[in-house]
Amino acid sequence: MLYQAYQAYCDTLAPARFAARTATGIRDKFLGRAEKMPFARRLFALAETFEKAAVTHARPPYAIGQVLSGNTMTQVVEEVALSLPFGDMLHFAKPEVSVPQPKVLVVAPLSGHFATLLRGTVETLLRDHDVYITDWKNARDVPLSAGEFGLDDYIDYVIRFLQELGDPAEKRGAHVLAVCQPCVPVLAAVALMAQDDDPCQPRTMSLLGGPVDVRESPTVVNDLANAQTFEWFEKNLIHTVPWRYKGGGRKVYPGFIQLSAFMSMNSGRHYAQFRKLYQHIADREQAEVDKIEHFYDEYLAVLDLTSEFYLETIDKVFQQALLAKGELTHRDRKVDCSAIRKTALLTVEGERDDICAVGQTAAAHLLCTSLRPHLKRHHLQPGVGHYGVFSGSKWEREVYPQVRNMILAMA
Repeated sequence: MLYQAYQAYCDTLAPARFAARTATGIRDKFLGRAEKMPFARRLFALAETFEKAAVTHARPPYAIGQVLSGNTMTQVVEEVALSLPFGDMLHFAKPEVSVPQPKVLVVAPLSGHFATLLRGTVETLLRDHDVYITDWKNARDVPLSAGEFGLDDYIDYVIRFLQELGDPAEKRGAHVLAVCQPCVPVLAAVALMAQDDDPCQPRTMSLLGGPVDVRESPTVVNDLANAQTFEWFEKNLIHTVPWRYKGGGRKVYPGFIQLSAFMSMNSGRHYAQFRKLYQHIADREQAEVDKIEHFYDEYLAVLDLTSEFYLETIDKVFQQALLAKGELTHRDRKVDCSAIRKTALLTVEGERDDICAVGQTAAAHLLCTSLRPHLKRHHLQPGVGHYGVFSGSKWEREVYPQVRNMILAMA
């Protein structure tokens, strides 16, 4: 009944949220007068802060209107290249670029947030590449008639997307980049394509901060995943979507639970940030307001995971580490990473990563035993945590060149 209780709580707060939106909506009309009245500024600041603290369940826009490609600002147009029940392959097309660029599939995490969390990653890649992304859908919006979506299905989706981007006649594949959780299913998908000698198997595979082998340098996240039995996760964290949604009746791991867990780990920091937001709004410091609001617009947008995908990930990736042991199967077929011979491998880790610690992603090299030395690279980025591996200034200046050079070498 937890999901229903959460929904009732949201419904109770709905009138107050509406009042806050109304207040902020009319603020500009009285802006001149409000600036001369400290009490009015504080009241409007409180209303906006309250509004921005709301959890949402819809994907925020990517809002990538244009990027610098070469020496020219180029328009970016979003289009759905392939639509499947649980996720689309979204294409960031650049109609003004006439010279073909390497196709890169960015595989986003399915871990409680939308793929827009990788907006900065995509924006950087667009400078030199033709970029696609796995745009996962909120499970509570997918009807029961669509069936289940487990780890095997995730792997199938990755393979299907890569086949869509490849050219089987030319035996030419695209490039794939995985961030965090999907490093395991992407590595498995590439291995299966190699086992089948698929003509569309990717030319390069970049794995950024992923739990390939969680036995290496276990983190708090790994400890939490092993602190309880599989049955405990199934009993306590799986809930039913209310019937008011398209996916009514579907068993899910709710995104609001994942968000609560993340925020509780740094509750003091989040409280301080909202306190700063209130003060910046009251002081009319718009640049600082935009910075904090942009982060929380993304952070508080959550999606539900299907129960089968969440539980299988806990079991096979975090508790048993089946891929690292060479024991992972896909639809009763063993996944053999040693079959990978044509796909160059780049792994990237952050020195201060407290989610996927040093050694967990690099373990992929120990599995891809058939790759020749010139097709294997590892980059340890000093001074960054988990998010610094794929976003921020060090991603742009130091990590991205590693990705770009690997793709260029294999283009």
